[in-house]
Amino acid sequence: MTLIEFFEAIAKLSGVLFVVASMLAMGLSLTMAQILQPLKNIRLVVLALLANFVLVPLLAYGITLIIPLEQSLKVGLIVLSTAAGAPFLPKLVQGAKGNVAFGVGLMVLLMVVTIGYMPLVLPFLLPGVQVNPWDIAQSLIVLMLIPLALGLLFKAHSPDSAAHWQPVMAKISSLAILILLVVGLGLNVSNILALIGTGGIVALLLFIVGSFVIGFFLGGRAQRNVMGLGTAQRNVSAAIVVAAQNFSGTNTLSFVLVAAILLLLILLPTARRLGAGRETTPPAPTNTQNPEPLSTPDAVLK
Repeated sequence: MTLIEFFEAIAKLSGVLFVVASMLAMGLSLTMAQILQPLKNIRLVVLALLANFVLVPLLAYGITLIIPLEQSLKVGLIVLSTAAGAPFLPKLVQGAKGNVAFGVGLMVLLMVVTIGYMPLVLPFLLPGVQVNPWDIAQSLIVLMLIPLALGLLFKAHSPDSAAHWQPVMAKISSLAILILLVVGLGLNVSNILALIGTGGIVALLLFIVGSFVIGFFLGGRAQRNVMGLGTAQRNVSAAIVVAAQNFSGTNTLSFVLVAAILLLLILLPTARRLGAGRETTPPAPTNTQNPEPLSTPDAVLK
């Protein structure tokens, strides 16, 4: 095993550990009722779907018209724009001291829609692309939905034990994301440098900032931080699956990997900035006679 292969394995392991531990931490701190409660706001759900699956792809298309990108980079940006529901969203919401329950509910909603949306839309946007929904769904189900469900079940049956293990899972996820960020940045330095002068970095920066602004203003006063972060943080896992299957041998996959690093570098400090001096917003209690408070995980990278 070469040194590069070793660090690639570390990056993959830390990525998987982050997602699983983060989902377990969310499940151990929430109830299903708390997750579903914010999604009963039909207007907010419609705006979230509009932002992620209509306005963000339009933004990406507009950027490709303004900035002369090489074809493989254009493809990478379009693929990213159609993939929503990232596992990093609850951690970002936690750092922003937003409504974690809404963040988890929004993540699941966007992830489920993405699984059906990408195979339908990408062939029209990128003729010749073939997307298997199961290839996208299987990793998201195994790494995200199953750990979240296990955490919810464990909390429902053993709330005291869940309260003990939840901070442990939250700290593991914070450590894993720190390792992923450092190692991932090191592994992709050459890819980042290769994009300089191509317009790719500028296009990604415009895409991330523009996506955040779209979600922020559509979220209203109550949920604008969660919506902004949820719209800006794309589902890189789904984008990587599509890029690897359809565009191997091009710069599309490298572009998506660079986007993953830039998303973390920009949105993690943005979330911390949004949460500075702000109290965590609890979800609405599900039982007015005996409301159960939300146990909030430790702030990311405290």
